[in-house]
Amino acid sequence: MEARHLPTIQDITSASKTIFGVACVTPLVEAPALSRRFGRQVFLKLECFQPTGAFKIRGAYNKISKVMESHVVAASSGNHGIAVAYSSHLLGKKCTIVVPENAVEEKIRRMEDFGAEIVKFGKYSDERGTKAKKLAKEYGAALVHPYDDPDIIAGQGTCGLEIVSQLKEFDSVIFPVGGGGLISGSSIAIKTKKPDVKVFGAEPEGAPKLHEALRAGHPITLESPKSIADGLIPNSVSELTFEAVKKHVDESFTVSDNHILAAVKLLLKDAHVLAEPSGAASLAVLLSTHDLSALGERVVIVVSGGNISLSLLSQLLSNR
Repeated sequence: MEARHLPTIQDITSASKTIFGVACVTPLVEAPALSRRFGRQVFLKLECFQPTGAFKIRGAYNKISKVMESHVVAASSGNHGIAVAYSSHLLGKKCTIVVPENAVEEKIRRMEDFGAEIVKFGKYSDERGTKAKKLAKEYGAALVHPYDDPDIIAGQGTCGLEIVSQLKEFDSVIFPVGGGGLISGSSIAIKTKKPDVKVFGAEPEGAPKLHEALRAGHPITLESPKSIADGLIPNSVSELTFEAVKKHVDESFTVSDNHILAAVKLLLKDAHVLAEPSGAASLAVLLSTHDLSALGERVVIVVSGGNISLSLLSQLLSNR
C-alpha cells in the first residue's frame, strides 16, 4: 500500500520544479482601493490567472506527472476536473471526470475542450468520489483525488511557497477552503518559512467542514453542504489535510453566501479582478462581522479561481 504522509518543504520545492512552465507564478499585488476600504494593506494572490483559471493545476500536474497509468479518473465540481483534463492533455493521458448533476456548464465544456470524458453523477462529493473509484478500478486507471493525496497537497503548497518569495513582510494569509488541499500545503510552506505569519481559512456558512473539524478535533462529515461557492462544498476535509491544518492553521472563518457574492462584485469593482464565488470567499472574511484585528496590518487574500458562470456574472452585474 502506498505510504501516505504530509509533504515536507522539500516535497513542495520539488513540486515547484515539476510544474514550472505549466502552472504560472501568479501575481501578488496590493489592491489600494481595498486597502483604503479595510484600513490595512490588502494584497491579492491571483490564482485566477492560472491557465486553467484556478490554483488546481498546481496539484493536478504534480500528481499526474508521477502516475504510470495511461488513463486517469477524477471526481470534481469543476476546477479540479479542468486541471486534471488539462494536465492529462499535456501528458498524453486519457481522462475521465465524474461531475455532479448540477455542475456549471462552462466548467464542463472546458474539461471537454481538453479531451475529457464526462460522467454526471449525484449531487455531493462523496457520491461522485465513490463513482470515480469504481470507474478507476474498472478502467485500470489512476485515481486523482482533489485533495486527499500528498502529491496534490505538495503541488498546491507551491502557492504558499510563492507568497513568501514574493512578499517580504506580511501578517496573515486567508485561503478559501474546500477539501483543504490548498490551505494545508500552503500552510506548510508558509509556516516553515515564516512561522509568525497567521494562516486562516474561509468557508461558506452552509459548508463549514473545516471549522467544525477544528471544533471536534477530527474530520466530520456534513450531511448536505450547500453554497453558491460550488468549489467549497465537499462533505469533509480528509485526515491528511486536517493533520496539516491542526499543525499550521490558526483559524477557519465562515462567511455567508451574500458576503461571498458581495466579495465577487467588490473584486471586480475595486480591483478589476474577475473571481468566481469560491475564489472570492477569502475576501468575504473582510466583509463579514468577524473581528479583523487578528489579521494584522498586511493581509494576503488568495483569489483561488476565476471560472464564474456567465449567468451568475450577469445576475451580479444587473443587481447593483
